[in-house]
Amino acid sequence: MPALVQISNLDFSYGEQPVLERINLSIEEGITLGVIGPNGGGKTTLLKLLLGLLKPVGGEVRIQGLPPQQASRRGDLVGYLQQQLGVKPSLPLAVRDVARLGLAGKTGVFRKYRQEDLAFVESLIERVGLKDQADRPVTQLSGGQLQRLLIARALAPRPRLLLLDEPTTGIDRGGQERFIEFLTSLKQDFGLTVVFVSHDLRAVSAISDRIACLNLTLHYHDVPQHLPAELVYRMFACDLEAMGIGNATVPLTIGGREERMGRFATTAR
Repeated sequence: MPALVQISNLDFSYGEQPVLERINLSIEEGITLGVIGPNGGGKTTLLKLLLGLLKPVGGEVRIQGLPPQQASRRGDLVGYLQQQLGVKPSLPLAVRDVARLGLAGKTGVFRKYRQEDLAFVESLIERVGLKDQADRPVTQLSGGQLQRLLIARALAPRPRLLLLDEPTTGIDRGGQERFIEFLTSLKQDFGLTVVFVSHDLRAVSAISDRIACLNLTLHYHDVPQHLPAELVYRMFACDLEAMGIGNATVPLTIGGREERMGRFATTAR
C-alpha cells in the first residue's frame, strides 16, 4: 500500500520548548494508526500539524503529496473529530444542519450544496443512527449521539483521511467497545485511513493496525502485538503516578495479550 501521509524529519517547538523532534512516519492508505503517549507527549500537536494549523520548525508533512494546509483546503481529503465536541448549548441548529456543515470546506461556505452531496449527508445521518432525530435541535442529543453526529459531519465531504483526537475520553468501557465497532464498520464502508490519537492504550490496541508511540520523539512504530511492555511502563509511569497507582500492579491488554504493569521507580520519565 502506498503512503497517504508522509512525515519526514519533523521538528516542532513552542518557543524554546521542543515538543516533537526528528519524527519520521509513513501512514499507509487504508490502515488505522493509533498514536499513544503520555500527556504532553506531542500527540495533539501532531494532529494540528497534519491539519495545517501549525507549521513545522523543521522537516515536512505531506498528505497525498500536498502540504497540510493545501490538503485541508481541498475539503475532500481530511476529516477531523476534535477532542472537545464544541457545540454550544445555545446553538439553534438541527441535527441535519450540523451534518451539512461538513460540506462547507468542499463546496465553500456561501455556495449551494450539490444534490448528490446532500443525499450523501442524509445517508450518513441514517448510517450513524440519527435518522429519527434529523430535525431535532442538536442540543437535545445525548453525548454519544452528538459524537456520532460530529463523525457524520467529518465524513460529509468524503475524506480519505480521518483524524480523531481522544474520541473515547469520558466514555465507559461498554461505550468504548461500541464506538470501536462503529468506527471499524465506518472505515470499511468508506475506505478510510484513520489516525486515532489517545492516551487509552486499551482502546488504541483494540482498533489499530499499527501503533506509534510518541513522547517528544517516535519511540515505536509497528503492530500492536510487538509493542514492548517495558516501553509502555516507562512512557506512562508519570501518568499512573499522578493517578495514585504508580506503585500498583495494573492489568493491561496489549495487542491481545495481557500484561501487568509492575512497580514503577519514581524517577522513571
